[in-house]
Amino acid sequence: MTQIKICGITSCDDAKIACDSGANAIGLVFYAPSPRYVSIEQAADIVKSLPPFTTSVALFVDAERQEVETVIEQVSIDIIQFHGNEPADFCASFNRPYIKAVRMKEGVDLYSVQNEFASARGLLLDTYKKGIPGGTGEIFNWDKVPHDLNLPIILAGGLVPENIAQAIRQVKPYAVDVSGGVEASRGKKDRQKIIQFIDNVTRTDDE
Repeated sequence: MTQIKICGITSCDDAKIACDSGANAIGLVFYAPSPRYVSIEQAADIVKSLPPFTTSVALFVDAERQEVETVIEQVSIDIIQFHGNEPADFCASFNRPYIKAVRMKEGVDLYSVQNEFASARGLLLDTYKKGIPGGTGEIFNWDKVPHDLNLPIILAGGLVPENIAQAIRQVKPYAVDVSGGVEASRGKKDRQKIIQFIDNVTRTDDE
């Protein structure tokens, strides 16, 4: 079964919609320039509202060590997502499982990346756009994803209810990650889009 992460959650209401619809994980963005940024206080409230067995993921982009440590001290985070240019030893130094985001620019060698980040729980593949660390709303060429990587692949980048079935058929990822593709407006989720997205994932898994 393809795991589903709804990222960019900014409220307890949106977290409930995601969980009630069948999401396995929710993502909290600790990157101030993002319209989906949450404060520590917001994040703590959201995580406390989650039902059992829902994974909480904290997303950072080239954050200082102190910022990461403060968040994981004050919020019950299950997994850290490093979405910038963080080196592997930094990512592995917080006594938390982590996933490493890879922006799929021309020439990226995913075999080298998985060797470098062998301590990661998975690689999250996102669309490359100069100057934008994520949330581009654009897909990348899924043909560039090999099917024999050792680390689990989390597919992101421009996923929407209308293309998620094809994405799963083609890439066969361990998980999919969606944010803008299920929003009513930036930072606010759309219940029907989440339901449709998750329903399309489930139906594709059943094929």
